[in-house]
Amino acid sequence: MRIRAITLRILQQFIHDRRTMALMFIAPLLVLSLMSLVFGSDAYEPRIGVSGGAAVFSSALEAEQAEVTSYADEASGQAALKAGAIDALLTMKGDAPAIVLEGSNPAANRAVIMALQEAAQSLRPQAPGGGQLQPQISYLYGAEDMKTIDRFGPIMIGVFVFFFVFLIAGVSFLRERTTGTLERLLSTPLKRWEIVTGYVCGFGIFTVFQALLISWFSIQVLGIMMTGSFGYVLLMTLLLSMSALTLGTLLSAFAANELQMIQFIPLVIVPQIFLSGLFPLDTLPLWLQRIGLATPMYYGSQALMDIMVRGRGWSDIAGDVFMLIGFSLLFMLLNVLALRKHRRM
Repeated sequence: MRIRAITLRILQQFIHDRRTMALMFIAPLLVLSLMSLVFGSDAYEPRIGVSGGAAVFSSALEAEQAEVTSYADEASGQAALKAGAIDALLTMKGDAPAIVLEGSNPAANRAVIMALQEAAQSLRPQAPGGGQLQPQISYLYGAEDMKTIDRFGPIMIGVFVFFFVFLIAGVSFLRERTTGTLERLLSTPLKRWEIVTGYVCGFGIFTVFQALLISWFSIQVLGIMMTGSFGYVLLMTLLLSMSALTLGTLLSAFAANELQMIQFIPLVIVPQIFLSGLFPLDTLPLWLQRIGLATPMYYGSQALMDIMVRGRGWSDIAGDVFMLIGFSLLFMLLNVLALRKHRRM
């Protein structure tokens, strides 16, 4: 009877906790659906630029489902390659094709090389002596021996920074509320925006050290590729930390305990990881791409890729910087509004 009473009590607790019930039965279905969309997306269609005598490859490459763009000269193609408009530029060096890969995305590299090999095979009778057209391959960024950690490392730095700051900040701010500290602060003449700003600054000091430690360890100890400025890496990890901090404190206002705070992870963090750049967004449905563009982790991860792999500077990451600042300010404003329901005057 006593075991039965305990069992019934636990069942009643779960049944009356709608958020936990939703997490157990609905959240797994949402995450699995997202995984199905990401892993079941269409094959990547490489974007290849051609110039000069390489135009002879255009029809053969299009037959291999490649998106081909013709350029009047090699300089125009190089500019498009550096801007990320194409994945590779195909030109002719004497009688042999030469291709320059953008290099930062191994999936795109493989797709380009495969399409080019198939195209060269179909054009084999046109080659001198009937031999195969063997392309000369070079890389704009990275190299042929680029390791998997070099490709995914910058993204995972952003993921880990965002995840741990989100979780720690959310649980800590929740504890401030459940222990009555926040309510006592709200009963003072302090304004809500002053309270939010104070908490963000207090937690923010620790995020600076965390961002510095993670960035230094990843580059100096793990040896992840680093071609840009370490200062910019530190800036992006810090901005990611601030957006995670403000988002975590915001969502903690809607949680009654630590368990409910953790329940936000599969709904808020996991989708951002899938849409952060680990998989090419171009292959996903348009509506899912738009969701990815509305997440802070996407902008942080793309900026870290630009800095660490492509060696780009301020002009290329400025947009990502302003987007992360905008997310942080938006979450802070929503934090101020969310504190209304906790004020007891």
